[in-house]
Amino acid sequence: MEKHSKIKNFVIAILTPLPSILFYLSFLHNHSSFPRSNIWSFCYEHPLLLANILFFFNVDLLFWVIGLLLSNNWLIDLYWTVIPVLLVHYFSSHPNSKSNGLRSNIVIVLTWVWSIRLTHNYFRREKWEWGKREDWRFSDMRKQYGKNWWWISFFVVYLSQQVFIIGICLPMYAINASDQSWGIYDLMALLTCITGITVAYFADTQLHEFVTRNETSKKLDMPVMPNLETGLWRYSRHPNYFGEQLFWWGLYLFAWNLGYTWMFVGPLVNSMCLGYVTVLVERRMVEKEYRAEAYRQYQRTTSVWIPWFRGSKVDEIKERSLQQSQRTSVWIPWFRGSKVDEIKERSLQQSQRTSVWIPWFRGNKIDEIKERSPQQSQKRTSVWVPW
Repeated sequence: MEKHSKIKNFVIAILTPLPSILFYLSFLHNHSSFPRSNIWSFCYEHPLLLANILFFFNVDLLFWVIGLLLSNNWLIDLYWTVIPVLLVHYFSSHPNSKSNGLRSNIVIVLTWVWSIRLTHNYFRREKWEWGKREDWRFSDMRKQYGKNWWWISFFVVYLSQQVFIIGICLPMYAINASDQSWGIYDLMALLTCITGITVAYFADTQLHEFVTRNETSKKLDMPVMPNLETGLWRYSRHPNYFGEQLFWWGLYLFAWNLGYTWMFVGPLVNSMCLGYVTVLVERRMVEKEYRAEAYRQYQRTTSVWIPWFRGSKVDEIKERSLQQSQRTSVWIPWFRGSKVDEIKERSLQQSQRTSVWIPWFRGNKIDEIKERSPQQSQKRTSVWVPW
């Protein structure tokens, strides 16, 4: 990427959130001085609605226009890691907020740690360049929709992000709308968030090291590893996704503890979206011939998200369960295993040797009569004409 492009993208990234920031600072400065003003009164009474309005005009519309001008939607990828930090400070500093200081400050710190981790991973992946490329999924859709992409991108890339980001950040609003004292469930939420951040960090670091080793091997004309199957990736095909979701569900626990149970919609929608992304990623993984078969084997032996036992261990547990179910009666208490098979075999043999309805000779006698009848009718008797 040329130097002037890097500088241009840096300036764009710094300036784009300023409209919302300046408007909010103006609100903080003026709402107490002009309490009868309709606009400041609305901003004071409806903090969640105001957040959505600012998001729509500043992100959905402005980012979309910039994306059209640059023919690149990289900006939304970067700000996915930044917007939650802006939102948590917005809700905590809003004049109409009330909160438990400990809970609010802990959530602010957690959000900052999450953002620093994800922002670091973003720039590490992009070789520390601003706007080097847009997400490959957006690039694929750009090719797929062609000339219609300019308007489709508004809904797919930007408006959808408002649903996802505002949705997962709803607990930040709940935390700053209740001053309920700190409790045991808050501690559980804290530990869940910390676990999620930790898992995601190590998973992303292991993936980065794997990609770097393969890039070095390619430069040296050495064979590359088709799949990452060590560390956390030995127990989950997408441990980074698992850690990410764990963080947001942990954040939801704070809201659930405060009575905002309906806010599960945010992390649920985000998890469903990430499930769809997982399908796209795995399709992409098997497109390259050199790793297709290895990755299919990896899919057969490794859990998708939640870390779990691998391959043979899982198969062994399933096989034991299946064998036990085959050897045990479903409802009626009965003999197990070989005894059941023996009784079944005897019953079958006896049914084959005994007439169904009409009383008759058993076993070998029936077979002897059956054998004589066709032989006699074939050798000594005409078929139709008396003879």
